[in-house]
Parts: sequence; C-alpha cells; structure tokens
Amino acid sequence: MTAPEKIRVFQVATGNLGTEMIDRIRNHPDLELAGLHCYSPDKVGRDAGEIVGIGPIGVVATGSVEEIIAARPDVLTFHGVFPDEDLYVQVLEAGIDIVTTADWITGFHRDTNHPHHSGRKVSEVIAEACAKGGATFYGTGMNPGLAQILGIVHTADVADIENVTVTESVDVSCHHSVDTWKAVGYGLPVDDPSIPDSLYKYTAVFADSVYLMADAFDLELDEVTFSYELGACTKDVDLGWYQLPAGSLGGSYIKYQGMVDGVPRVESHLEWQMTSHTDPSWNIQACYITQVTGDPNIYSKHMIFPRKGFDLSNPENFASIGMTVTGLPALNSIRSVVAAPPGIVTSTDLPLRSFAGRFKI
Repeated sequence: MTAPEKIRVFQVATGNLGTEMIDRIRNHPDLELAGLHCYSPDKVGRDAGEIVGIGPIGVVATGSVEEIIAARPDVLTFHGVFPDEDLYVQVLEAGIDIVTTADWITGFHRDTNHPHHSGRKVSEVIAEACAKGGATFYGTGMNPGLAQILGIVHTADVADIENVTVTESVDVSCHHSVDTWKAVGYGLPVDDPSIPDSLYKYTAVFADSVYLMADAFDLELDEVTFSYELGACTKDVDLGWYQLPAGSLGGSYIKYQGMVDGVPRVESHLEWQMTSHTDPSWNIQACYITQVTGDPNIYSKHMIFPRKGFDLSNPENFASIGMTVTGLPALNSIRSVVAAPPGIVTSTDLPLRSFAGRFKI
C-alpha cells in the first residue's frame, strides 16, 4: 500500500485559532500547507512560520484572493472570527473546497441574521458558487461542530428518546479574542439594553447546531427558541487582556431549544464564565456534557486534558488547547470534504471517518 497523496491546504487568518493551526497542518499526515492569506498588511510578505512564532517554514503570506486561486490548493481552511462571504464565493467558484470554523453549520443563522449584501440568502449565494465551481463547503469546529456529533452518537443505544441536550460548560477567560467578547457584550453594564440582541446575533449559530442534531434524528422542529441568564461582576476584574468593571457582564447561561408541540426536544446550552466573581454564577465543569433522556438515560462528559509534559504555567499555552480542539475537527475532516460531492455539506452528510483523528506513527 502507498500513502495517499497529501492534500494542499491554503489557510486564511492567523488569529488565535489560525496561529495554532499552521503547525497542526504541517504535522498532519493528510495535509500540506500550500499558502497563507492574511488580512493585516503588516503580515503580508512575511514567512508564515515567523508570523505564528515557530520559525521560517518557507510559506510566504499573501493578501489577495487572486493569489489564493493562483496557488491552486485543494482546499481552503478559514479561521477568521467572522465569515468572509465574498472570499468564499470567489474561492468556491474557482473550484476550491472550503472548510471553515467561522459561524457556519447549516446556514440558518447566516440567512436569518446576516443577509448577504446582495439581498439574497447567504446559503443561496454559497450554494450557487459551489455549483459553478464544482466545489464543496463545510463548516465545523468544537462547538458548534464536534459537540453535536458527540450528542448524536450518544443516542445510538437509546430507544424512545425524549430529549437530547449538549452543554458547553467552560471558563472562557482563556479565549483571548477581544472582538468575540465585545460582540456579545462582555464588559458592558449587565442591564445594557443592547446585550440580549448582541448575545442572540452572535451566538445564533447555536440554533444551527440544534437543527443539525434534529436533522440527524429525522425530527421536524416547530421552532428553535433562545433564552438567557446574565451574570453581573461583583467586583472589578482585570484579566490582563480584558477588563470587566463591577456590574458588567462576566458570565452567561444561554439556551437554544428545539421545540416540538411546545416541548423542548433537542437543545444546545452555553454555560460561559469569564470570571467566577458574578451574581449569579454557575458551576463551570470545564467540559462538554451530553444528556439523553430516554430508555436508557445517558450522561456523558467530554473532558479535555493537556498532553503529557505540557507546560500549563503559561496562560497562552493553556489557551492553545482550546484552539486545538476547535481546529482539529476541521483538519481531520478535510480528506472527506474533498471526496464529498459539490455543494454545502453538514456533518450529517459526511462519513464516520470525518470525525476520526490520526495516529502519530
């Protein structure tokens, strides 16, 4: 047997997630780093390895979509905080597949809350670009993404399902993305009237995660509802990279619930804590929890620990674990995505091997 040819990957962005993924791509047995696209002019023209702090690797960062297309990669991985739909369209029309960790699972959220500048549904625009270029588009991550796959597979031995709930219970202070937390209102006075709309606008992709699970269960939902609780900081909190004044939003509990005849059947919960000094506060368990009510009942924790010898004294090292578990579901899916038929695909369309890691041999 011969090893399959490596898939040429062109990465977009070197923020927290993108920085971690450069070296992960280089060390992935399926993949070869073919290029890097950066939005910051000061990064363009520099070696990708130097940008992310691992030393020169011989890949120079570019800054235009034309350079991505000219490189003729097999797939583009997009790790920006927010989608770049114009870039998506150009790349897909050129016949290049895309795997993204930015805000896309089924397209419901993008269509509902972020209409395309053309006035059309974003999913229609993306699907049309896929058809034109014969390309495939897939969105994943840890949550939304792998967390919902874990929720689905935990029902394989359950009869008469009544409810499936997936909960992300995490301390988010290690996720150093200022833009992300500003967008959802962290640091604003907890009674700021803009917070509920911001929370919904920037977390509604978790409604997609509910629809994804419901699709796997062949369950037709009447609607997906949104509810929340807010935790106000009981004192000033300085995280170094983010400030939370007393009385500001420092924690939240969000529920997206898929309803059938007024009963919640499939749910995604977000138990987020930037600091424990909030009222109310939650018992953060630092894991992903799947609860299935049925025959039998299932309770499972997906707990993530650093590898042996990992230095946890550096907070940035600790944060890299979160970036790894967000980006690896994307990288490990690439071979299956490249083999998939053109169009927008979700995790329900891909084979089991899409969710398998790789051994180091």
